[in-house]
Amino acid sequence: MTPQESADARVFSPGDIPGAYAFCGRVAGRQYGNFPVASRLVSRRLRPHMDALCAFVVVVRDFATAREFEGVRRERLLDWRRQLGGGQAAQPVLLALGETLRTLRLPVELCDEMIGAALQDIEKTRYATYEELQDYCRRCANPGGRLVLMMHGYRDEGLFRFCDALCTGLRLAGFWQDLSSDLSRDRIYIPEEDFRAHGYSEADLRMGVCNERFRELMKFQVNRARALLEQARPLPGKLRWPLSWEARVTWYGGREVLRQIRKLGFDTMARRPVLQRWDWLPLILRTVLQP
Repeated sequence: MTPQESADARVFSPGDIPGAYAFCGRVAGRQYGNFPVASRLVSRRLRPHMDALCAFVVVVRDFATAREFEGVRRERLLDWRRQLGGGQAAQPVLLALGETLRTLRLPVELCDEMIGAALQDIEKTRYATYEELQDYCRRCANPGGRLVLMMHGYRDEGLFRFCDALCTGLRLAGFWQDLSSDLSRDRIYIPEEDFRAHGYSEADLRMGVCNERFRELMKFQVNRARALLEQARPLPGKLRWPLSWEARVTWYGGREVLRQIRKLGFDTMARRPVLQRWDWLPLILRTVLQP
């Protein structure tokens, strides 16, 4: 949450639901800039609800990672968990989100899982196995995807499985994209078992050693994320427009991030791959032309 957003939240009038949704729209703009999941194609009816969810994701992420919350991260997250579970929200994002959960009959447990994952991210900075990392993704990434499906009227477990694969694949792609910045925060998401299997160490990573072992290690991580995206490939075809279009663009975006990592020789320590505006044009064209 930016300083201006924090100031706006402090002068917020409790009970002002329209004002709460307007506040969420401003905060959610930061999320929309990175992902097309909540673009202008979202219906007018669902737009406020999507704003509330995206604002929640943004602020929970900020509590866990932004420098201005150093020293109060756990306190803020536990306070939000209490407000979310108690139904007495004093903060605009939680007021709007609570209204969305009630109106659309969405499970609050999925939001609680995201807070739990953020609390874990404060304390757990290493992962021994891929199974541990998967469990983290299951709670930090997958709930948001499921809530988006539910907002659009989908409650099918088969669709949820495809959506989980998409969200986990995107989260892994983000980890490998942000390898350097995460390391600067003393967070390493490459499983320790994979370090050992490839004969590469955390000490090597900290020294910026980019040898063949490192490239093979990162290639393994990229291929794992790509395999998850392949599992999610059928999802867009099972959804109605415009969510089908959104899901397909998101899927192509994840694939493009992985392609750029491969193009860099898997060395995201030296340079972070970023999707520029011109990168999205061919992805959108492929989406439009996709049957």
